[in-house]
Amino acid sequence: MALNVIMMGPPGAGKGTQAGRFARDRALLKISTGDILREAVAAGTELGLQAKAIMDRGELVGDDVMIGIVRERLDRDDARAGFVLDGFPRTVAQAKALDGIMAGRDPLIVVDIPVPVAEIVRRLASRMVCENCGTNAVPGATACAKCGGRLVQRTDDNEAVVRERLAVYERQSHPLVDFYRTRPTFRSIDGAQTPDHVAADLAAAIEAAGAALGGRA
Repeated sequence: MALNVIMMGPPGAGKGTQAGRFARDRALLKISTGDILREAVAAGTELGLQAKAIMDRGELVGDDVMIGIVRERLDRDDARAGFVLDGFPRTVAQAKALDGIMAGRDPLIVVDIPVPVAEIVRRLASRMVCENCGTNAVPGATACAKCGGRLVQRTDDNEAVVRERLAVYERQSHPLVDFYRTRPTFRSIDGAQTPDHVAADLAAAIEAAGAALGGRA
């Protein structure tokens, strides 16, 4: 049984870090929509060129283009054995499209990682990222662990911008959480804990969701 996991949570919840950690522990493919979007743009694919034109206008990439890029990535052979998906879906329309993409494959396990607003603001105010590759830095690091690049603070990590991003996320996420909540493979874990505790709860939640399918995660 392939292990197909979606990580959900607000900006600053640590879902990207947890997705990477879980994927490494289980030898799974981690698929970040930010990464595959940049990859499609760099490769000059038809969808990548569409996405570049949209971003060059300062607009957000819409559902149709993102769905197409994710479809192309999940159709590759290396995704057949399972994956951890970070950053998609963000809307109910994307979630419905993902169900169509997954038709005939093993079910999705969906994990939501909620974190209180005050804790997210505190985290993001001190967050550093690599100016070269965009990787989030481990607290206390002096250089990027991935490429050795210089660490900087994101310009959109000030409190006012963070609160607006969280408000947008809340408007989008409530319908999305409701869309998945009734599924036997949906789990929610406390993201306000230490990273190690979140990782332990995440592994246990995915194990339980796999058991609910009669399989083994």
